Amino acid sequence: MNNINKTVERLPLTNDYVFKRVFAKEGNENILKDLLEAVLDIKIEKVEVQNPEIQKEAIEDKLSVLDIKAQLDEKTIVDIEMQMTNEHNIKYRSLVYLSKNVAGQLQIGKDYAELKKSIVINFLNFEYYKRNSYHQVAKMKFEKTRENEYVDMGYSDEEEIATESVEMHFIELPKFKKKNPGVENKIEQWLWTIIGEEEKIEMAEKDNKEIKKAIEIVDTMSMDKRERELYEARLKGEFNYSISINVAKNEGREEGEKIGKKKKQREIAKKMLSRKMPIEEIIEITGLTRKEIENINIE
Repeated sequence: MNNINKTVERLPLTNDYVFKRVFAKEGNENILKDLLEAVLDIKIEKVEVQNPEIQKEAIEDKLSVLDIKAQLDEKTIVDIEMQMTNEHNIKYRSLVYLSKNVAGQLQIGKDYAELKKSIVINFLNFEYYKRNSYHQVAKMKFEKTRENEYVDMGYSDEEEIATESVEMHFIELPKFKKKNPGVENKIEQWLWTIIGEEEKIEMAEKDNKEIKKAIEIVDTMSMDKRERELYEARLKGEFNYSISINVAKNEGREEGEKIGKKKKQREIAKKMLSRKMPIEEIIEITGLTRKEIENINIE
């Protein structure tokens, strides 16, 4: 293991810029593959990252999402995000990303049966769900059969999953840390590495060469002045955003929250307009009116 900590603090993988830089950069596909095998508990032959680039303006803009889009074995689309702070909307964001993954595959004349499986993976640096697990896996499931709708079709065991084509994962790092497991398997090795627990990382590196490579990349980044500047720019954007929301909330509670919410809605709408998203979709996601969005468009 490098002696990085004797000279400079190691950049954290819980920062979304650092996370994407390590797992999405060209040449690091095997590192990402190993992480995804751990999370999804499957064997993967090939990983293709579809958005390896990171734009400078995206780093400074807190509303920009530094996610990783990848294709697995040409049959599964995965969207991976490291979420640093709780904005109380991750279940909605995850649903939007999942929907885009599905809708983005639809082409005129294409058979629905050809759709690739869509998975969204959220690494959360906070607790979110009231569940006794650090790794939540959500699928589209049927409700329990109602008594008044029961029809005796002879099925002793009813199907529970409506479709295997969509899946959402929520990994809550504080819960994992509270459980405090060892490094017996890949998922434990990777989560301790992401959290940055030095003793556990040293143990994980001995068993997992991809973790060793990932740490070497982070250490090299940590020593690079330009990389630290980009990391700090992302951190500053996150901090300023949180401050602006708190200030808005303190400006008379209810009215302040309204101002903060409206400001956030407008910022999100502006970003969506810049990406030429349909106004109907912007209205649905932000809650703004058509007129409010049109006014943003001409500012």
